Amino acid sequence: MRQLPLFNVSVSTEPCPAPFMGREACRLEAKYASRLREDTQLGRWVSYVGNKDVPILRLYRYKEAFAFRFVEGFIARFGLTPADYVFDPFCGMGTTLLASYAHGIASIGIDRLPVAVFIARTLPRFLHIEPSELRDALETLKTRVNHAEPAPVAMDVAIMQVAFPADTLLRLRQWKTVIAHLPQPLQDVFLLLFFAILEPCSFTSKDGQFLRMKRDKAVADPDEMLASKVAQAEQDLLLLRKVGWLSPKAEPQASLPRVVLGDTRCLTNVPFERKPTAVITSPPYANRYDYTRTYSLELCFHFVSCFEELRELRHSLLRSHIEARVGDGEEAPHPAVQEVVNALRSRTRELNNPRIPDMLTAYFVDMYRVIQEWSRVLERGARVALVVDNVRFDGMMLPVDLVLSEMAEQAGFRVEEILVARYKGNSSQQMGRYGRMPVRESVAVWSKE
Repeated sequence: MRQLPLFNVSVSTEPCPAPFMGREACRLEAKYASRLREDTQLGRWVSYVGNKDVPILRLYRYKEAFAFRFVEGFIARFGLTPADYVFDPFCGMGTTLLASYAHGIASIGIDRLPVAVFIARTLPRFLHIEPSELRDALETLKTRVNHAEPAPVAMDVAIMQVAFPADTLLRLRQWKTVIAHLPQPLQDVFLLLFFAILEPCSFTSKDGQFLRMKRDKAVADPDEMLASKVAQAEQDLLLLRKVGWLSPKAEPQASLPRVVLGDTRCLTNVPFERKPTAVITSPPYANRYDYTRTYSLELCFHFVSCFEELRELRHSLLRSHIEARVGDGEEAPHPAVQEVVNALRSRTRELNNPRIPDMLTAYFVDMYRVIQEWSRVLERGARVALVVDNVRFDGMMLPVDLVLSEMAEQAGFRVEEILVARYKGNSSQQMGRYGRMPVRESVAVWSKE
């Protein structure tokens, strides 16, 4: 594979005054110091927690999402109007798309994770059904579920063999079968609600990097949980109707967000209506999280039929997880990343996972390509708001926000500012060895020159 070009920067030979930070990281901190500023009000909105009270978005817990209010804030900051075209290249559950839709702004999103694409496509469809339709459909399903054949699922995936009590798994498979016979859009709406009950009906918890087993967890009853979710959705729709939110400014079907299963590392086949004028997004963080593990229950119930398909999906995602493979000739495309990778490779025995250097290399190779693609497809003057998280491995700090910003400059963007939304702590293991050093979670704001 072709090696990506390294940056033409002047590398300082002076020692860095900051502990556990290489010279290149210090150079970046000095370069962008005047554009780094705290905006801790954003700290409430860069996580999914801000969606817990937002109708419709609260129906499904997509824990990597940012909040609806975060998107609304940047729609206002960027002065976006219905004349704009918003692009979310890591759309996740579609918060950016739904917020744009609420403001009458056309949008398009892509994601490589099929469950994310499904959720992003389905959430706006809730707005075009009557609340009573949900209750009526549930009553119909109740008359059929007891006699339904269990739907096929990917039972050769290890987590599926231990995640549920046997009777709960059987019942869930029966619900999956009867939901599949509903007409659209009710079928997709109920399937989303079905995905939302899988975690509470299992021994698992979306916690940290993985879907964790909790053997002492009280498992919910599928019938009760689905009825509760339907009631919650009905309540949300009634509330939105009461406050007038169900009257979007544009024609409902014409302005529905477009959501595509795709890869932002190559946007050649994405059906843009025109050049996007704004990006509001958050890529996967370089933190070892594997989305195919976190959302394995949803994937195994509907999107993959066996472990081999799940593994293929895992290796097709942006390489932010620990199973990332580095291609022949691939090297970190930025000197600050290479500096950290070299340091970590020299002490792999001390790392809790020796594949971390490969993951960091692959992640920034991918992000280099991502930014190049954005530069190619965005309208001149387009604004970008990018939520990113800095990382620390074995004491070595890597300012992801600044690395990506310098990559963006090389690709033809102007770095307007880097807003520090909040500071996050380190693991107890890291603090025990290296002391407490908060890590930034930031919003990088760029414009296409």
